[in-house]
Amino acid sequence: MTKPSRRDFLKIMGASGAALLAGRPAAASQGHQVSNETLGMLYDATKCVGCKACMSACKRVNGDYGSLAYEKAKFDSDGLWDAPQDLSGSTRTLIKLFKESDRSWSYFKYSCMHCQKPSCVSVCPVSAMTRDEVTGIVDYNKNACIGCRYCQVACAFNIPKFQWDKAIPQIVKCDLCKSTNLRQKGVTACAEVCPTGAIMFGRRKDLLAEANQRLQQNPGNYLNHIYGEKEVGGTNHLYLSAMQFNKLGLPLLKNEAPAEFSEKIQHTIYKGFIAPVALYSTLCYVAVKNKKKGEEAPGHGADDGKAGEGDHGA
Repeated sequence: MTKPSRRDFLKIMGASGAALLAGRPAAASQGHQVSNETLGMLYDATKCVGCKACMSACKRVNGDYGSLAYEKAKFDSDGLWDAPQDLSGSTRTLIKLFKESDRSWSYFKYSCMHCQKPSCVSVCPVSAMTRDEVTGIVDYNKNACIGCRYCQVACAFNIPKFQWDKAIPQIVKCDLCKSTNLRQKGVTACAEVCPTGAIMFGRRKDLLAEANQRLQQNPGNYLNHIYGEKEVGGTNHLYLSAMQFNKLGLPLLKNEAPAEFSEKIQHTIYKGFIAPVALYSTLCYVAVKNKKKGEEAPGHGADDGKAGEGDHGA
């Protein structure tokens, strides 16, 4: 039987690759488009009084009750109030107090940012994290989740939390009360109960209009910046503040979404499955070449046998 030459091998692999490419169309990488028709919230830190009514309403409506010991609740440095230190498997919304000095301080609210191009959705291997294209709500399906927690690692805001204290754990994050208050009353629980109007719920375009109006009418009360308008491709949870956002626990981020950047790389490398075909073609070629060399090499066993016979005769 005639052994295939290098040229024949490459022809075979080229034909296989072409067949594979024909059967698997390339994934199209579409540019990210911000939608201002999606739902979201505007949090104005200058209006927040730290009453934590939003936290209580969130837990009551969504049934997130956990152990305070597990959440490490403690008093702040002034001994004025106690609260969980961070979001957790039983806390979707959190109010924290930040102080630069006795005259410079601010409360701040944390919950899911509902990114326009969410990294958690991009990295989830089983589509347990999803984003509704109409409402913009980033949601989680516990029945699809495999517990890899890639969403935690990918999130630029460190929002998704895992229920380490549960026998059957899941990821917990704000879903804008999608199945609870939003469905029943058309508004999130935190926005509904906020007594000072620090939390506003609505369409993103209306929230941006309101935020810009506040900046124009009271420029001395705010930083001239709407956090979330452009960060990481835009978020549906927007912020106004008098203090620098990085001093309130929010990261300084670029406007381009990390998910969009990583997907461009993936679509380039895996477009039409070219990279995997090229890689495995190379590996197969190397394997065949090494095997051929091994078969053509002189038989060491025979030489050893002859040498043994000569030594025996001597």
